[in-house]
Amino acid sequence: MKWKVCGLKFTENIKDVVALQPDFIGFIFFSDSKRFVGENFQMPSINTKIKKVGVFVNSNLAFIINKVEKYNLDFIQLHGDESSTFCEELKQTLSITINTKKIGIIKAFGIDINFDFNKLLIYSKLCEYFLFDTQSLNFGGTGEKFDWSLLKNYKLNVPFFISGGIGLSNIDEISTLKLYFPHLFAIDVNSKFEKEPGVKNIDELRKIPKSILEL
Repeated sequence: MKWKVCGLKFTENIKDVVALQPDFIGFIFFSDSKRFVGENFQMPSINTKIKKVGVFVNSNLAFIINKVEKYNLDFIQLHGDESSTFCEELKQTLSITINTKKIGIIKAFGIDINFDFNKLLIYSKLCEYFLFDTQSLNFGGTGEKFDWSLLKNYKLNVPFFISGGIGLSNIDEISTLKLYFPHLFAIDVNSKFEKEPGVKNIDELRKIPKSILEL
């Protein structure tokens, strides 16, 4: 099981998180988020084994490409209402503009009882991963867990991240979830491991059971 720590913005805190060696770290480039990195964000040096993910919400292509180049991002997480057409255009633009390495795309979807998993099919050839979060008008950040049993409606082979309200009180449930959903690739932790928005609680992150990460 891979793990991602998202919503980082402060240099020293980023360095402390990096020392824990998560597989992915996320930086939010959405100005309406409490965890927005800001206009003058400086990326510290990060081990290349840890993949840097830029989180975008309904951004235009030029903005995304600029951040990918400026911060040497490894993945783009599209957390808004981005269409499959946009994902295709982004993938094509990346292949032309960033030709030194492949940039992966993670498409996020807010899940609730009304979510139609059939709409994911058109994205399945365009994204390396999906990310399932709790449905929110604010595009995530609820700190609430969605009903994980709804994942029974997911029938594709694209591996996925699970996000939304994952904390020490429920992280043990991931073991059972992995048994039923083998395409569960990674957990994405954020607000339940914070002292305040954008400041991760390192002591709490250290308590994530190794048994979960070894799944």
